[in-house]
Amino acid sequence: MNILDRMLFFAFMRSYAIVLGSTLSLYIIVDLFSNLDDFATRTNKFSEVASNIINFYSYRSIQYYDKLCEAIALLAAVFTIAWMQRSNEMLPVLSAGVSIHRILRPVLLGSALVLAVGVAIQELVIPNIIDQLVLDRDDLERDKEVWVQGAFDSNGVHIEGGNAIRKENLVRRFYVTTPETQTSNMKHLSAEIAVYIPPSEAILSGGWMMTKTNPAEIDKESRPEMLVALEPGNYFLYTKDVSFETVTRQSKWNVFFSSAQLYEMLNRSDAPRQGPIAVLFHGRISRPFVGMVLVVLGLSIILQNQSRHVFISAGMCLVMCAIFFAAIMVSRFLGENDYISPALSAWLPILLFGPYTLVQYDSIQS
Repeated sequence: MNILDRMLFFAFMRSYAIVLGSTLSLYIIVDLFSNLDDFATRTNKFSEVASNIINFYSYRSIQYYDKLCEAIALLAAVFTIAWMQRSNEMLPVLSAGVSIHRILRPVLLGSALVLAVGVAIQELVIPNIIDQLVLDRDDLERDKEVWVQGAFDSNGVHIEGGNAIRKENLVRRFYVTTPETQTSNMKHLSAEIAVYIPPSEAILSGGWMMTKTNPAEIDKESRPEMLVALEPGNYFLYTKDVSFETVTRQSKWNVFFSSAQLYEMLNRSDAPRQGPIAVLFHGRISRPFVGMVLVVLGLSIILQNQSRHVFISAGMCLVMCAIFFAAIMVSRFLGENDYISPALSAWLPILLFGPYTLVQYDSIQS
């Protein structure tokens, strides 16, 4: 890197920090004042409320960055070039024989770097903090009752329940239906309380501890192999895939998964409707390319006519970005509802806007 490259690269990173800090601060302030009562629902102590607010928005800031990574990169790149135009820093550089495309190189490098950071956060950070991202503002202590949804385990067992408490991995009104096998008939069991015990070295782990169960006793000959009788009314149910998170997760829980986890879900025969998951998986692959197309398109519009007022160029860039994001949403809708293939759904915005972006970028006059 020469002096010009370093100057533009650090100017981009400074603009990126300003845009990220400004939008993130605005999001926190607006959301906090709109939902301040939710943080004080369970306690009136200032220290506990402040701790809950800091904890909640620390994790939500990561999610916010993940959602708006591409848009923030575009704003930072456009702001960097627009500021150079406004302060007349570009004219002497062009007079020295440096082309516009050469000037944009460090800005595009910085954009690629922050987009790569966004991918790393999506793949490595967010899957490890899912438990925090799904908590409501008034349930940061994890003691609020949540609804339970039914789920099938890969061993054929169906599980459902009434409500649950995350803090204790506890489900009330727990219902189990075991499949019919060569040695046992279909069984229906209902327990007042079931507690999920995560897999460990202990024998009774990786399943559900059921208490006050009806029927209280089942003959050993007709008892399913995944069900262990402990004492009358108490059983332990082994499950392979259905954990506490499985039965309490939200409908769009899979958006927090890594690409590897999404791929595993696609290969499972008992997975839910595959269309949205496949669209999400292919979208992860195309996401960095979509981000770069968006940045290059925005810069091309800004620099297409350098005599045009910067606010007019910014407005045109905003309109084009709105059209671009609308195309992404439409293609995703078509893929999730099986109008087009999931792979085409993910790459369709690039196929539509990619050639136009290259033409616009090549036509920038120095």
